[in-house]
Amino acid sequence: MHERWEVRRAGPADAPHRVLMIPGGLCTTEFYADVMAEPAVAGLGMIAVTQPGFGGTEAPEDVSMENYARLLAEFAAESGCDVVVGHSLGANVAIEMAALGLFRGPLVLLSPSFSRGDEMKSLAVLNAVGRVPGLGTMVWAGMLGLLPRAMKRELPPQRAEALAAAMSGNDPATCRRILHDYYTYLGRYPSLVPRLCEAGVPAWVVRGDHDEIGLTDEERAGLEACAHVRSVTVPDAGHAVLVEQPTAVAEVVAEAVTAGVR
Repeated sequence: MHERWEVRRAGPADAPHRVLMIPGGLCTTEFYADVMAEPAVAGLGMIAVTQPGFGGTEAPEDVSMENYARLLAEFAAESGCDVVVGHSLGANVAIEMAALGLFRGPLVLLSPSFSRGDEMKSLAVLNAVGRVPGLGTMVWAGMLGLLPRAMKRELPPQRAEALAAAMSGNDPATCRRILHDYYTYLGRYPSLVPRLCEAGVPAWVVRGDHDEIGLTDEERAGLEACAHVRSVTVPDAGHAVLVEQPTAVAEVVAEAVTAGVR
């Protein structure tokens, strides 16, 4: 199956350490291009993989978060990755990889959602409307048609065109199915903070200082109580921290690799 995935690589082929990078929902490996080009990670093997089903890639039959965790963990093992970086939905896949005991290395979690309430309200509405026969298909098709143009206003001007284009290949039916299973997953846990903490792996939770994803006081306190979890707030960044402040993100990735080899 992996030979059909969309994979982007950077860094030395014989790098002693490799990093798996999972983009967020509706996104492709293009969203990691800036981080992968940063000097802080120049000596690392960087491997970004579009989550199967997004960006026009083929989705697995089982689009549950648990299955995505298994698929990405298998890829990480085959590729010899020491660290996993995930953004948004990709960060939640990374949490599940650790929680299921499928990956024991450090995690860099870029703007994950720790509960249903943390997610953007528009996404919850889209998930609800998406389950209405007939109407759901129309709404998803319309949203995906408008998304690239709307996203350009939220992205760095010099990268907006390429990043918007990378989001234009998504299939409405596939995205609706993935989002439904994602919300089902979030519904199983009042909060994913205990799930991350109990996994016992080193983790960096990275958020922009005006991130659109919420974080409750209880979740923040839970993260602070985990000795192996470090919270990082990146100035002048929102949910798209990896494209807004790639230097800061690359420095955290480098720190995670260093910590993982001690």
